[in-house]
Amino acid sequence: MSLSGRERRILAEIERALERDDPELAKRVAAINRIEAGGDLPPQPYGDRLRMWALAHVWVLFWMAALVIVLLLLAVLTT
Repeated sequence: MSLSGRERRILAEIERALERDDPELAKRVAAINRIEAGGDLPPQPYGDRLRMWALAHVWVLFWMAALVIVLLLLAVLTT
């Protein structure tokens, strides 16, 4: 169901008033509308850095666990 011309004009007035009164909120609403419409996601400045940080920590934990296993095997085999 589409909006009538009058309803579109009222919505446009509301949007202009929002942009004038609270530009930050207007930007957030516009971003939400783009996401819901299937548009681009907003940039995530820490996303890639956080992902690499987590991956590095997983690898460190993996190698530490492997080292502990090897040391335990050596301790058992040498006794």
